[in-house]
Amino acid sequence: MNIEPQSIHAVRCWPTWLAAALLWCVTRLPFTWQLAIGRLLGFCIYVFGSERRQVTRINLELCFPGLSTDEYRRLTKAHLASLGTAIVEIALSWWGTERKLRRLVTISGLENLESALQHGKGVLLLSAHFTTLEIGGRLLSLYAPFHVLYRRHKNPVIEFLIRRSRTRLYENAIERGDLRTMIKSLRDNRPVWYAPDQDFGSDNSIFVPFFGVPAATLTATSRLAGATGARVVPFFQARLPGSRGYRLTLLPALEQFPGTSVEMDTRRIVELIENRVRENPEQYVWAHRRFKTRPPGAKPVYKS
Repeated sequence: MNIEPQSIHAVRCWPTWLAAALLWCVTRLPFTWQLAIGRLLGFCIYVFGSERRQVTRINLELCFPGLSTDEYRRLTKAHLASLGTAIVEIALSWWGTERKLRRLVTISGLENLESALQHGKGVLLLSAHFTTLEIGGRLLSLYAPFHVLYRRHKNPVIEFLIRRSRTRLYENAIERGDLRTMIKSLRDNRPVWYAPDQDFGSDNSIFVPFFGVPAATLTATSRLAGATGARVVPFFQARLPGSRGYRLTLLPALEQFPGTSVEMDTRRIVELIENRVRENPEQYVWAHRRFKTRPPGAKPVYKS
């Protein structure tokens, strides 16, 4: 990682360092307090984050048509509360102690990962961008080693913290787009944690319906499984009600995958993610511009 020391310690970065220090302090508090602070952050996002609020509302209206105005408002508030909680959970995943984290997790299906690895060709841990994604990965690392993908952040302090935490907590951190290293990990029979459900543009993507709305979706899951023989094990996380912690679920490896076409494989993955979103809709990352890339001739769905 090429980060200039002076850029990390530059005066312009002090607010990020201060925020990181405050979040570290939050991770020392009782878990119930952490959740309360996260919800407070989410309320601030709702009040002051007009763009996040607007994108969330548009996505919810597209994906859940027919709700009342009050229902959309409640779901938007619930999602942004979940998003604020995720900020605290990211800090907890970086700095929480193993003893404390183990008390928060219920895991099922670990045998599905172990069984898939017995085939000797690696495993794609297929996940999705829920607000619990970061804490879910950290909790799984307590039970099984795996490699992770990460996206380089523009802020040098955040990039430094992400990179340091992922190289410390996981077997390997692979920068998104480094296909060669990802394939090598699979061929070395390593699990690779992978979430293909955000809009990365039209390159290497096809349009498939997500809640009935055409969404540019990466086809890499099918192509990687076909090229390496890796098994695809769906891995999902959920925040439990109250202060009960988190549930991790690893499903059996997808049968007959890849199938007869990349398009059918991609549709299958999107439908799988849809079903999990319906279970806890407020925990999916609706603040992301999921439908930014549009099919030819289709009108933009976001105002800017």
